[in-house]
Amino acid sequence: MNNQNIIIVSQQSWDTTIGINSRNLAKEFSKTNRVLYVNLPLDINTLLRSYQQPEVKKRLRVVLGQTEGMEQVEPNIWVYNTGVIFLSANWLTSKSLFKAANQINSRLLARSIQKAAKLLGFDTFYFFQDGLIYSALDLPHLLKTQQYIYNIRDYVLPQPYFKRHGPWIEAELIKRADVITANSGWLRDYARKYNSHSHDVGQGCVLSLYQADGHFSTPPDMAPIARPIIGYTGYLTELRLDIDLLIYIARQRPEWQLVLVGPEDEAFTKSQLHELPNVHFLGTKTPDQLPAYVAHFDVCINPQIVNEITIGNYPLKIDEYLAMGKPVVATETQAMEMFLPHVLVASTHAEWVQQLEQALNDHNEAAVNARIRCAQSHTWEAVVSKIYDALTPSLQAAS
Repeated sequence: MNNQNIIIVSQQSWDTTIGINSRNLAKEFSKTNRVLYVNLPLDINTLLRSYQQPEVKKRLRVVLGQTEGMEQVEPNIWVYNTGVIFLSANWLTSKSLFKAANQINSRLLARSIQKAAKLLGFDTFYFFQDGLIYSALDLPHLLKTQQYIYNIRDYVLPQPYFKRHGPWIEAELIKRADVITANSGWLRDYARKYNSHSHDVGQGCVLSLYQADGHFSTPPDMAPIARPIIGYTGYLTELRLDIDLLIYIARQRPEWQLVLVGPEDEAFTKSQLHELPNVHFLGTKTPDQLPAYVAHFDVCINPQIVNEITIGNYPLKIDEYLAMGKPVVATETQAMEMFLPHVLVASTHAEWVQQLEQALNDHNEAAVNARIRCAQSHTWEAVVSKIYDALTPSLQAAS
């Protein structure tokens, strides 16, 4: 797709410090198209709670007319702060009252987007809505778009913030969209319950830090740890990781060293893992430090617990592990199917130990190279190419 106008509205702001999907997508779209990235408006609750935060102050200056809301940040990419303040409506228990407040927010957002589109000369445009559920239900009929695309990259409905109104409003949103794109087969199948024009477009990864041929010195806090090392990097939370599984592995194979790199939630802090001599908590690291730890793991793991929060999510860390050529063992889920046969999967505790033993004995150079190629194939260019295919009318009808 070339020489088109694309408007993106996302749950995450352009200047978010961590890497975000919507920004990566915008950059890929902009290689051949013009892109307007709309930052989500302030809401009253955020304004009252966080008015001292620099980002909130910046948005408020736009609302007060003290600064322009539009900024060109890269060739073919403009970022827009809307100058709108949303009603905070999620606390409303009444569906009818919430719906009325949500409609007001949608109209405010649509009017602001139309103003920005006119300013840039976007007479026609594709509208890409990334992960935004609330305040967007009525956008499909308020905006005159070439096609309206709803992108799902996480299953968020079990989270407390979305439990009250999320299920019905996302179902309606999916029905109203022209095209649904998702980053996993599970999320695609979930969307297809409401809209047959739903597609798994995969997940792009930025793997510049994870280079298998790079030279990484052993981190000082890893140097005293004996081998073999079974390693994990990421947030250590009971909502996503199986603490009982980790305890089982450590007890079954006391000669293995379990190295966990990342911040802990309260459940991990209080867990029996801290009592086991072959389990090592190395704490929070910066993103640029993590590849050195992965480089010195003998096997990388994703001990995911399967629940309604995790079941549909794309495991980005698998790409980071594979990009380093490392053997990987992960909990078996539908999302892991796309990584086979480059990842060993397990469903039970006993299977986990068996697969870890096999991974520790895997020294096949061809397998290492295949893992690296697998990770490197998950590019944003590939994702955007699939999105463009999904916008093709003949492919929309495909099951």
